[in-house]
Amino acid sequence: MKEDMTNCFILEGRMALPNQYFVGRLGSQFIISLRDKKKITGVRCEKCSKTFIPPREYCELCWTKIADKRVDLGNEGELVNFTVVRYNDRHLPRKAPYVLGQIRLDGADTPLTHIVTGVDPRDVRVGMKVKAVFAEKTTNTIMDLDHFEPA
Repeated sequence: MKEDMTNCFILEGRMALPNQYFVGRLGSQFIISLRDKKKITGVRCEKCSKTFIPPREYCELCWTKIADKRVDLGNEGELVNFTVVRYNDRHLPRKAPYVLGQIRLDGADTPLTHIVTGVDPRDVRVGMKVKAVFAEKTTNTIMDLDHFEPA
């Protein structure tokens, strides 16, 4: 049955909603490692020989529990994909334009999406080597890993 839309209207707009997000035990360990040790961690599935970042409870390929198989990853990696953010919004972490890239870190099989700076967005290329730069002031968030820049 089709809903009667007589005398109804749609108001288009934006809305900011304050919220809290619990990252869980693995997410918390991941953030603590960034904050306190300046190390990026993942989890490894021995059955599939795959290392995942960010850490997760189960292997997405075979569903083996891997939460306790934490491994340290390298702080350098390869840019495997990217986009240029070309608009400003108060909820975005940087002023446009900036690069949001997917970085496959040394030792990982899956990429981590994060900000890439230190290079003109027009010069960014898939395959370029990048390294992690950690924030001087911690925030207990993924932004304790401030950005990546060319290695």
